[in-house]
Amino acid sequence: MSKEKKEIAIEKKSGFMKFLDFVERVGNKLPHPFTLFVILMVVIMIISWVVSAAGISVIHPTTAEVVYSKNLLSGEGVIWMLSNMIKNFTGFAPLGLVLTMTLGIGLAEKVGFMSSFMRRFMLSAPERVLLLVVFFIGIVGNIASDAAVIIIPPLAGALFYSTKRNPIVGIAAGYAATCAGFTANVLIAGTDALLAGITQEAAQGVLPGVLVSPAVNYYFMIVSTLLLTFVGAWVTKRFVEPQVGKFTPNEDLVMDESFEVTEKEKKGLKFAGLFTLAYLALILVILLPAGSIFRGPEGTIVPSPFLSNIVPFLLLWFIGLSIAYGVAAGTIKSESDIPKHMTSAIRDMSGYIVLVFVIAQFVQYFNWTNIGLILAVNLASILENLNMTGLPMVLGIVIISAFVNLFIGSGSAKWALLSPVFVPMFILLGYAPEYSQLAYRLGDSFTNAITPLFPYFPILLGFVAKYDKDKAKIGTIMAIMMPYTIAFGVVWLIQLSIWHLLNLPLGPGGFIYL
Repeated sequence: MSKEKKEIAIEKKSGFMKFLDFVERVGNKLPHPFTLFVILMVVIMIISWVVSAAGISVIHPTTAEVVYSKNLLSGEGVIWMLSNMIKNFTGFAPLGLVLTMTLGIGLAEKVGFMSSFMRRFMLSAPERVLLLVVFFIGIVGNIASDAAVIIIPPLAGALFYSTKRNPIVGIAAGYAATCAGFTANVLIAGTDALLAGITQEAAQGVLPGVLVSPAVNYYFMIVSTLLLTFVGAWVTKRFVEPQVGKFTPNEDLVMDESFEVTEKEKKGLKFAGLFTLAYLALILVILLPAGSIFRGPEGTIVPSPFLSNIVPFLLLWFIGLSIAYGVAAGTIKSESDIPKHMTSAIRDMSGYIVLVFVIAQFVQYFNWTNIGLILAVNLASILENLNMTGLPMVLGIVIISAFVNLFIGSGSAKWALLSPVFVPMFILLGYAPEYSQLAYRLGDSFTNAITPLFPYFPILLGFVAKYDKDKAKIGTIMAIMMPYTIAFGVVWLIQLSIWHLLNLPLGPGGFIYL
């Protein structure tokens, strides 16, 4: 047996590789998220029939009324499903929020602003702070959703190569920043709007009329961004660089110099920056007066009409900076280009819209049958009896979310699946809906970097293969990414513990306790 074959055999026999095989085997058996939710809808119908026949009930925590499970397979249930199918879809709160944010963020991406912004700041970074810039821009890059995963890792690899450092280390750092740190940001992103809408839907079954703003986790995420930036750079220097070792390039390696920012792109970024400054100044002008219509009844900013309407303000900002960039950079040549780019951005969301149709039905089935409420009340009671209603329970939710994330890639699909139980359970234990959302978001993020089922993992292998084909193997790459997953997970668990123990606000209008 050749040396190469022996190495492969040893790798396959390792415990780590057995774990990877298990993840791949289980994950590959999972159906498409659309099919998965169709199956779950059928499961809910059957469960509702069984639970209703058993006469299971709970006391509603806010109205003190007896709540029974309702049967979807009864005459009433069948008529309800048919009568509310369209309403369930069009009335699904996350749909409007996400499509609205997509109009602005998608426009910024289509005109080239997102790509130019990330390349401009990374290419101009001094070598001594390059790692910090890679992590900061990579984490913040989730404002462009998945685009950052395509742009940052190869760009970081090219920058490392140009500074005579191992480009695979740069790729790993870029991938860790964009994937493991996905949920953090210093801006309010589309992810915030999407998850807040799902959380609000789940919470209203227990707290009717409750509103969950996209900004409710903002303070926590700002601190997370800064922490992960420094931790990521430290992990890279301390563990990843020694682990990857010296770089031996492929013989046929040809570098692509297309990462350079053109003069037109620089001009576009300048005008986008000027617009942003003017827009921020305008917001200050309308917020500073004590009697401003955008302040709360007592002159407060938290809460206020400004925060409750943060999505329209963000939409206008993205549209404005996109137009400023596009006109200056030449990617917008006439006013008709603006709706064309917006249309293209919405077209890219067609898969999400299709998925939302079945997610919306599933969530409303859960709510109408009262199964979610019954399950949440009983779980809350069990946790109270076991005296596990505090921090250990919250940290457990993070770990459960992280484990589920190894097998199901879509963050919105997972939260739609878990929120009908987690959100009411947190509320019944005295915690705010946004706290359950935060616990889920952390777990849903840091294991992105190691799961081969993440949609961009195969692309990562391609990035690495460009420089070193021998390292473009699932086991090798996951071993390289594992230190980031462990470090980010530990940091987030510690940060969450500090926030919990000190009862710090999670964001504007976002708190730990009700």
